[in-house]
Amino acid sequence: MNEPRRTGGKPATINDIARLAEVSKKTVSRVINNSPFVKEETRKRVAAVIAEHGFTPDPQARGLAFRRSFLVGMIYDNPSPNYVVNMQQGVLDAVRGSGLELVVHPCDRASETFLSEVRAFVVRQKLFGVVMPPSVSEDDRVVAILKEADCPYVRIASVSLDEPANMVVTHDSRGAARAARHLAELGHRRIAFISGPDSFRSSHERGAGFRDGLAEHGLKLDEAYVRQGAYTFESGVEAAKSLLAMPEPPTAIFAGNDEMAIGVMKAARDAGLDVPRDLSIVGFDDLPMASRVWPNLTTVRLPIRDMGRMAAEKLTARSRGLDPATLPQAEVDPSLVVRDSTAAPGR
Repeated sequence: MNEPRRTGGKPATINDIARLAEVSKKTVSRVINNSPFVKEETRKRVAAVIAEHGFTPDPQARGLAFRRSFLVGMIYDNPSPNYVVNMQQGVLDAVRGSGLELVVHPCDRASETFLSEVRAFVVRQKLFGVVMPPSVSEDDRVVAILKEADCPYVRIASVSLDEPANMVVTHDSRGAARAARHLAELGHRRIAFISGPDSFRSSHERGAGFRDGLAEHGLKLDEAYVRQGAYTFESGVEAAKSLLAMPEPPTAIFAGNDEMAIGVMKAARDAGLDVPRDLSIVGFDDLPMASRVWPNLTTVRLPIRDMGRMAAEKLTARSRGLDPATLPQAEVDPSLVVRDSTAAPGR
């Protein structure tokens, strides 16, 4: 086999490899990118030339040839900064060492420019793929934009909304039911619920699961004890103030996420109440802060970092030439973590 032409000791180029393997430059690119559209005999011949001459494709040039960048996008609209940071860490866990990098796009689904900004982000960055946490993951308009751009994506949601290859399912209703059972088994009867925003599917799933869990113990959630929050600390404080000002305040409050649950703790302290003697509190997510506040927060654990990793792994599988449809169904089963913020009712 002839040596590739070099100038000044420079290493072989993709053009050299194509000439020596007697194929087109496009075919070499397909072999490098593990495309299934190459005959096995041709793949072996090109791979042998690459190995013989120690050819290493330039990542930037490779991205241009493939008409894709090596960027994984994360598009999110979530008011909880702790949730977002944990999700990002999970995505980074998956892409580390893969040659892919993470770029994030915070957005506001209520904005008039939401869809146009998402479209511009996807097209401008030529994304290799996109991870979508809730509530962006629940928006079929975003999915339509990604399909139009031929951009792979993975949705993280409380229920299955797409093909298994495109989903990480979190089963939020199961976790909320476990929170309800815990409070009912402790003997609570005046139980309140602070939901998240209506625009989040998780708000509805957590509410439905909580009601189902209470029903298993012959209890019904009194709508007078329901407040809507915004998945923020401040909304948890305000909702709890309203509940605790009732003539017969609740002895237990289930908040739709940890941010709001910690807001409930503040409102309880401001009202001179002891947690959990006077008020039991349960959150949802098990963010790192849940085990750092006092008393430590009883909460439903969603492995948020793992969820981000699982979603990104479906994308990195594509970079290795694997079909994500062949990977196991990606789902998590929320568990209840009992700490110090719940006890039998003391009043």
